[in-house]
Amino acid sequence: MSQRSTQQGFTLIELLVALTLLALIVSSAAPLVQLSAQRNKEQELKRSLWQIRDAIDAYKQAVDDGRIELSDDASGYPESLQILVDGVEDAQDPEHKKIYFLRRIPRDPFASDPDLSNAETWGLRSYDSSFDDKSAGEDVYDVYSLSNGMGINQQPYKEW
Repeated sequence: MSQRSTQQGFTLIELLVALTLLALIVSSAAPLVQLSAQRNKEQELKRSLWQIRDAIDAYKQAVDDGRIELSDDASGYPESLQILVDGVEDAQDPEHKKIYFLRRIPRDPFASDPDLSNAETWGLRSYDSSFDDKSAGEDVYDVYSLSNGMGINQQPYKEW
């Protein structure tokens, strides 16, 4: 009796076809992964801008309510982002407790320099500057991203 041996496995051509198909699938999925990562960063940017702007508005409201004492020539906006974290003394509280507006300054998700502090990743606009000329000054009226990138919506991140 002769025994017949059958070999099992893939031929070289079958392996090449399988690898080619796998490469096509991976290459078609890569742009979707990149788009998803960019979308996540953009959502983080929106959330961070909202948090900082909300804290600036709360500071201004506290000034308008008389809870923060200012000099006559001050605009009523914080002098820096760090003040929002450090807090300011409540003028209406008999114990003079501090009012805090942020737990921490969020980092711009598009900031590329890891040596910068969170506050340094943002562009600052003062109350005296115009919308077109976003320049820092005596106070912080608004913040914007310093990234030169373009959003999925074709709007530069600096304009968000």
